[in-house]
Amino acid sequence: MRDDFEEFEELRPLLFSIAYRILGSVAEAEDAVQETWLRLEGAETRPRSVKAYLSTVVTRISVDVLRSARVRREAYVGPWFPEPLLSDPYEDPERSAELADSLSMAALLLLERLSPLERAVFVLREVFGFGFPEVASAVGRSEAACRQLAVRARRHMEEGRPRFDADRQEREELAGRFFDAFREGDVDGLRELLAADVVVVGDGGGKAPQFAKPILGAENAARVLAWFAPLLGSVGVVIEPRAVNAQPGAVLRDRDGKVFGTLVLEILDGRIQTVRSVINPDKLAHMGPVADAWEIKRAARDARRSAR
Repeated sequence: MRDDFEEFEELRPLLFSIAYRILGSVAEAEDAVQETWLRLEGAETRPRSVKAYLSTVVTRISVDVLRSARVRREAYVGPWFPEPLLSDPYEDPERSAELADSLSMAALLLLERLSPLERAVFVLREVFGFGFPEVASAVGRSEAACRQLAVRARRHMEEGRPRFDADRQEREELAGRFFDAFREGDVDGLRELLAADVVVVGDGGGKAPQFAKPILGAENAARVLAWFAPLLGSVGVVIEPRAVNAQPGAVLRDRDGKVFGTLVLEILDGRIQTVRSVINPDKLAHMGPVADAWEIKRAARDARRSAR
């Protein structure tokens, strides 16, 4: 018989993926998974089903953390976005579409509208395909109550469900053209790729420089983006295209390789609908050493003055 730690390690990707979708935070999800292991390690008897036990524990811990986190998020400075995730450790070929859709920034922001219990039920049932008996056990409610929670959650999600272009290759090609134009400061090239009502918005959390308000419309967005990227390039910031939350995006790094921020593109009908950036250093620490965004801003300002 395998020992508990071996089985826990095998289930860790699933546990993290559940916790991340409930919490929208990599750091909090990792803490929830670690606490789940401590609960298993301290259990007096071995659970009949380790998977069921661990899924229940990580769900309940995540719901408790979410309840307190929601209060903090109400006082957050500026727009709040989930912590960017470069890759989901859990894979299930039979549910790949659900897993990818539920990982997008847009979907995670929609989940923020649900109550903690609705969110947990939706994640377990709709994303990971748990049966209602398992869901009921995990959230401590009756099956009937969970079915009602699932109906409400599904309705809320369907009302605002984000739609993305289904063809991954087409999205990646468009994203490649976007980042080429972005680096080059090509206003016309950017304008062609942006939806007429595109929104560019960032999450700095008051801890990094960010736009004072969202940038609306293709013309405004193209001009701001075309000004912004070459300015960053002048101080050595590199744009590294890669998937972020299962959508086309990029990681921005300073000349030393430290993470400056992330960008995520939401694409529909062959146009970029939303550009989201995360530059709050607290939300980037799980990706490695974090750059000093304020210092980059000062260096860029000095470089611009010298060029005049």
